[in-house]
Amino acid sequence: MKKDNFELKFWGVRGSVPVSGPEFERYGGNTSCIELRHGDRRLLFDAGTGVREAALALKADRVRHIDLFFTHSHYDHIIGLPFFDPIYTPSVTVDLWSGHLAGKTTTRQLIDQFMRPPWFPVEPDICRATLGFRDFKAGDVLEPHAGIVIRTATLNHPGGCIGYRVEWAGRVIAMIYDTEHMAGKLDQAALSLMEGADLAIYDTTYTEAEMPKHLGFGHSTWQEGVKLAKQAKVKRLALFHHAPARTDKELDAMQALAQASFPGAFAAFDRQTLQL
Repeated sequence: MKKDNFELKFWGVRGSVPVSGPEFERYGGNTSCIELRHGDRRLLFDAGTGVREAALALKADRVRHIDLFFTHSHYDHIIGLPFFDPIYTPSVTVDLWSGHLAGKTTTRQLIDQFMRPPWFPVEPDICRATLGFRDFKAGDVLEPHAGIVIRTATLNHPGGCIGYRVEWAGRVIAMIYDTEHMAGKLDQAALSLMEGADLAIYDTTYTEAEMPKHLGFGHSTWQEGVKLAKQAKVKRLALFHHAPARTDKELDAMQALAQASFPGAFAAFDRQTLQL
């Protein structure tokens, strides 16, 4: 990869629970995990089941410093963390970032509470990597490395959730999931994060027809994502956090409908790589 390239890879695009079977082969069944690469820098967003496969690629590339940002700590976004090989590797440094529980639970406490019996056989003290625990609050501007600026905002999700806007090498990626929109009112936080982005990744768990049955679940629709993308003038829109029961055929149909309204839309799939 050239030094000035900015690359994104989806390692997990599913929401709620991982799935498998012939009807999910094309888009995949891993839960949320996104990797950003620029030069020798690697940033991961969420540690769903997709993070296990991300770990294999990081090991093959001999990556020694990883930043892992959590949007929030519901199971589908953290369940892969105990199976993320770099945290057990002495030569690796992993910085873990969270802000959705600011003032209530630190990042260190979050990990300690999750990785322990009776829910997991060992505790974090078994990890041999150098672990850094980075706390922030929504609205903070993060600079994990020189040249990388990450803006943050609160999203509408039960228990709290962070949306990210990553500005890197003159390009912008916005990550807005998990979040629930209000009918007839564009989300100002989402618009702020998405404004002029090269790529916006948006929560499209449901369709508008399905929303009445799922009010309060904290998720949105492809229709709302298209509205926001048009208003924010983004270049491309990734439909993300697919419902666990959404088959390949159904996602094909969703993608076609979204593209008819916004040509830059596409349904993200596991192992998909984008050059920005």
